[in-house]
Amino acid sequence: MGNVMDYLEWRGDLTFEQSPFNDVDNVILAQLAYVDFRDVIPSVQMNRGITLKKASEIFFDLHTEEELSRDKSFIKDAPYLMKKAASTKRFKDVILSDYVDTIDETLEKQFGAFHIKLTPQLTYVAFRGTDDTLVGWKEDFNMSFISPVPSQEDAVKYLNDTCSYIRGRLYVGGHSKGGNLAIYSAINCNKRVKKKIKCVYNNDGPGFDISVIKSEEYQSMLPYIRSIVPENSIVGMLLEHDDDYIIVKSSQTGIMQHDAMSWQVSGPYMVTVRRLSAQSRRLNRAFSSWISSVDNEKRCEFVETLFGLISSCGVKNLSDISVDRFKSTREVIKQYANLDKDSRTLLRSMLLSLTDQIGKARLEK
Repeated sequence: MGNVMDYLEWRGDLTFEQSPFNDVDNVILAQLAYVDFRDVIPSVQMNRGITLKKASEIFFDLHTEEELSRDKSFIKDAPYLMKKAASTKRFKDVILSDYVDTIDETLEKQFGAFHIKLTPQLTYVAFRGTDDTLVGWKEDFNMSFISPVPSQEDAVKYLNDTCSYIRGRLYVGGHSKGGNLAIYSAINCNKRVKKKIKCVYNNDGPGFDISVIKSEEYQSMLPYIRSIVPENSIVGMLLEHDDDYIIVKSSQTGIMQHDAMSWQVSGPYMVTVRRLSAQSRRLNRAFSSWISSVDNEKRCEFVETLFGLISSCGVKNLSDISVDRFKSTREVIKQYANLDKDSRTLLRSMLLSLTDQIGKARLEK
């Protein structure tokens, strides 16, 4: 067994004509969406593309090893995956185009996407998942009480604008929130685009509000949705789902299994297991019970208060917290003490409620 980097060693010499596109290829392309391709991949308006090999060369001309080493987030290895893929016969000549990358703190939106033309008749549309930015994570939390969130609306517009006149078939995919955006855009795009979709890949992405799950649009796209989660999935179990999922082994533990670089591979296949871990099942029951017990208004108040508290500490990226956890914890405690009484009561009661649901789930068999 190995991971996606090992896969590139084992099978990187095979073209897509020699070995058809598979689940592992999908994971690699979904991870590439985390690379900062600004000033590298041509934008939608430029109407041209660039090979992955050339994109990798430009990227590493723009970014030093010292700069990349300062990235402590879970997506820090994406540039090195790109570099490895760009050295292989399988991926070096794929064409990247239609790049967009937007972060809007006012709209609480983080959105990114681009095209990867694998063959003249096959394109993978990659949606970027939640990155290290606080605004990106807040938008994820907003999904618990807002539908659609701004990035979901952007995803639909992007798919319609860039794929209506594209030739051939489409794969649409992403990791984490990117998987959610892939599904949302696929179920809501126009008919011209929808008939080109061959498969929608959701790699450990959160679910949707129940109204979306029950919609005719979602149900009609369900046969084309392929969801992949690690055995200890947490993010991929959030909110409502109605799709079957492939459960894969990971070299990591706990929440760190969300990192797709840890997912295990054997040849062209993901290494699968029969069921989710007991911890994942317990947390899934706990979060579901908690969400159903709290109305949208309270969820909104909780998210606004929680992220307001974190933001008041000067945090812009989650890695800001991991750099000096002692200092960050001390600042959170300080800012919590400065909250008004109602805000402190709300945070405490909501966190206690969630803890209670986790405790109940742990007692269940």
